[in-house]
Amino acid sequence: MKKRISVAAIFILIVALVAGRADAAEAPRTEGACSADLTLGTAVTILNEGQGPDLILIPGLSTPRAVWEPTAARLKAKYRLHIVQIRGFGDAAGPNAEGPVLPTVVEDVRGFIEDCIVGQDKPAPAIIGHSMGGLTGLMVAAEAPDRVGRLMIVDAVPFIGTIFGTASVDAIRPQAEAMAAMLRAQYGQPKPEGPVTDPGSAGMVGGMSNTPSGRIAIAGWMRSADPRVTAQTLYDVMTTDMRGELPKVKAPVTLLYAQDDSAMPPERAKAAFEPQYAGTPQFGAQMVPGSRHFIMLDQPEIFARAVDAFLAK
Repeated sequence: MKKRISVAAIFILIVALVAGRADAAEAPRTEGACSADLTLGTAVTILNEGQGPDLILIPGLSTPRAVWEPTAARLKAKYRLHIVQIRGFGDAAGPNAEGPVLPTVVEDVRGFIEDCIVGQDKPAPAIIGHSMGGLTGLMVAAEAPDRVGRLMIVDAVPFIGTIFGTASVDAIRPQAEAMAAMLRAQYGQPKPEGPVTDPGSAGMVGGMSNTPSGRIAIAGWMRSADPRVTAQTLYDVMTTDMRGELPKVKAPVTLLYAQDDSAMPPERAKAAFEPQYAGTPQFGAQMVPGSRHFIMLDQPEIFARAVDAFLAK
């Protein structure tokens, strides 16, 4: 599979709801590797388990694949799961220590589909992606329309600039550079020690989940993430606008987005999310009240039913 160097990206930060690549040796792809824990040598590792139709699960920014554990436990008896781990989000950064990160993530996922799913004479897979992972799936579906069977995007938009009140990539670039620089400066700084405790409902983590257990999980994931990878990935996300590419997506797209009265009334949440997908040929959306960004943590039963309905279509 060809490596892309054009800037393309994936999505993570819903701010309205929340407050050595050049020198690295690429791991060879070998026959039979598709059935095991597969490190692609670039941006991601993919854990394969279960039997049945193929389903790819992609987490968001600073989030390890552990976010999908309840979903995987529920689905692995019926589906062949491919669970993405972006290197640096809970494990060693490897080549993701230097950017760009997200174009390679997209290419890795697309290449995995080519090699290990459709290349094995299987139908195009379903993809479920949270936040940045949702944008990853959207990008793959736009670049390779016949390689995605259906796509669920969880709490993400095609261009984050609208959430920041900016209309173009050029307008948001200075802000993206500043935010990435702040995150990058955290690399090498001492991290908190001891058990992770609930940071409370205020602040960034509080804006991502409205449950104590959810906030504890997210705070732990953020502590474990490499700030260099987070910084570069966030920059890539903020400087990506997929709105013009939506007509290329052939796969049915389901958007699942959060709404919490303390952050945003229903009409504002709908206006923030649904119009951004104008031009998507097959599109449906579902608002999830009583939830913040991590819907699977805040409303697990609603999330499970929505996933089951999506996969049953």
